[in-house]
Amino acid sequence: MKKRVLGNSGLEVSAIGLGCMGLSYGYGPATDKADAIKLIRTAFERGVTFFDSAEAYAQGANEALLGEALAPFRDEVVIATKFGFEGGDVQKGVNSKPDNIRAVTDAALKRLRTDRIDLLYQHRVDPEVPMEDVAGAVKDLIAQGKVKHFGLSEAGAQSIRRAHAVQPVAALQSEYSMWWREPEKEILPLLEELGIGFVPFSPLGKGFLTGAIDATTNFDKTDFRNVVPRFSEENRKANQRLVDVLKQIAAGMNATPAQIALAWLLAQKPWIAPIPGTTKLHRLEENVGAAAVELTAQNLRDIEAALASIAVQGDRYPAHLQARVGK
Repeated sequence: MKKRVLGNSGLEVSAIGLGCMGLSYGYGPATDKADAIKLIRTAFERGVTFFDSAEAYAQGANEALLGEALAPFRDEVVIATKFGFEGGDVQKGVNSKPDNIRAVTDAALKRLRTDRIDLLYQHRVDPEVPMEDVAGAVKDLIAQGKVKHFGLSEAGAQSIRRAHAVQPVAALQSEYSMWWREPEKEILPLLEELGIGFVPFSPLGKGFLTGAIDATTNFDKTDFRNVVPRFSEENRKANQRLVDVLKQIAAGMNATPAQIALAWLLAQKPWIAPIPGTTKLHRLEENVGAAAVELTAQNLRDIEAALASIAVQGDRYPAHLQARVGK
């Protein structure tokens, strides 16, 4: 597995990371613990060194899972986690008060069975807490050795600048993929200017770009895609065109649609490291394989032309969640 450095931070990670949320939260029932540990350890065996969690993923259960799975090779991996929701409960709203940041970090260290968090993100911007106070609290944690690097998630340009002025931001984690390209307008140029790495989550469009989901797919009742406008039956039908184009390109390159979607992200900037999530070993192998797919300049031009002719239908979040991003 190739390695990448996130911006100017010096933080080196595998080109493809593993987003661990779906093992515990968000996409239906939690994965069986033994199976989840096997998947995480298999990822490490395949060269993945970048693992992503959050307090809000099943209120710490995901961190505990990751801590147990990574314990045998803790010093060989980069662990990222997040603070920023009241009690680790997304339903209760945001809380980035410095006292909460400190308490959440101490609890996360215990769950993760470690003495330091390699990359600590603010999960969502808290409009009630000045960004300078948030960055200052993390700066103190870095000085204490509890945290190595500071990150933001789904933050807007002004918040990124304000945070970075107090404590250099190593990475921004936000949604970015072939079917959500909004970061290209303002965020990617800003990250390049400031020397901040980019960690795209949902790089496969919450599974849609794999080609395994169509208009007839039924999601588990606890799967949050049920409330995402882009995943309405009507919009899935309309967005199938994008997957059809992806399948055509992939077939010509002896790759899968998911691998092309990930390779396309890697080709955008050398400081981008996507974190696809999965609960399935065969999908993990497929995602890891994307790091070896080299897209030529002509491939990228062909993909760009194809994407330009497709208007993706549906918002990426319901209104109440959309209100929390880009602040």
